[in-house]
Amino acid sequence: MKTESILFAIGGMLFGVIVGWIIGAQQPGRLGAPRAVAQDTAPPAGGQQPQQQAAVLDEGRVQALRTIVDSDPKNAEARVQLGNVYFDAERYKDAIRWYEEALQLDPKNVNVSTDLGVSYYYIDNPDRALKQFEHSLSIDPRHTKTLLNQGIVLAFGKQDLDAATASWQKVVELAPNSQEGQAARRALDSMKSAHPGGTQ
Repeated sequence: MKTESILFAIGGMLFGVIVGWIIGAQQPGRLGAPRAVAQDTAPPAGGQQPQQQAAVLDEGRVQALRTIVDSDPKNAEARVQLGNVYFDAERYKDAIRWYEEALQLDPKNVNVSTDLGVSYYYIDNPDRALKQFEHSLSIDPRHTKTLLNQGIVLAFGKQDLDAATASWQKVVELAPNSQEGQAARRALDSMKSAHPGGTQ
């Protein structure tokens, strides 16, 4: 991971989107929710976000990491870094390849497993993302970044607000003062404001 694994950018702007989606999702004919997941350095994607600059692949970094990977086939960390570089460039299918290879070498790396789940979500595969998050939680049931991610995918990808609420409540219980705990609390507050009494 770049800093520590995935940390979702759930701030005021994102929660405005969450509230809008929760209200709008009840309207017939509404298109799917905007993507709400982001890595710590990547902006949230989706049609309702302000226009963002196109992400650019750092070709020099890719070349340097590929040299390491080619010379050291057992180097899991170089594969993780390649996954991160591709993720930052919003090339999620390429990121998936490198995260999967890293996990083959280091299957207990919960951070990489969670990054992989986020990448699956970004290619519009929320079921596979949730399955990957389950794997992450089998490694570490208290991994707050995974639980936060799980809540976002449940809310946006599966429209399961009760399950999303449960995931976010667990984050708050485990780490109330962490960035993840604060983000989860904002998500819960936003959902409560939009649907008083409608979630757990």
